[in-house]
Amino acid sequence: MAIFGANKETQSVHELSSSNTHIAKGAAITGDIETYGTIRLEGKIFGNLRSKGKASLGESAYVQGNILAQSAEIAGEVKGTVEIAEILTLKGTAIINGDIVCNKLIVEAGATFNGKCQMGTIVKEITIRDQAAPTPTPQINTKKDKDKETNAN
Repeated sequence: MAIFGANKETQSVHELSSSNTHIAKGAAITGDIETYGTIRLEGKIFGNLRSKGKASLGESAYVQGNILAQSAEIAGEVKGTVEIAEILTLKGTAIINGDIVCNKLIVEAGATFNGKCQMGTIVKEITIRDQAAPTPTPQINTKKDKDKETNAN
């Protein structure tokens, strides 16, 4: 009977892990991206990319930052560290300027890689923040506030 009364938390994690994110060619994002599911990148990211699923970077993709994912296929350009828990595939058009840490590596003819490579190691656990960090509430200091502070002392 547990099938019909499945935990909502388990359902939401499953839904998140089966989700797909696509960043199209011509799009540019500044900041970190985190996803439970797969991500297909054709545009540019100026920040880190973290995925509990597969990260696919097309020929027009550009990442200036680090990539941490379960598996990845890269045909574009990356300037940063690439850490992949399982298999990393570098397509013939891939350009990697940075270090690679992965379990298995497939490199097609024509791919460019400038950096160190460490294989067969266990990549750190991929964690995704559930909520964005709270933004601090701006405090406005007026002359009245300063007068109150002075009188309180």
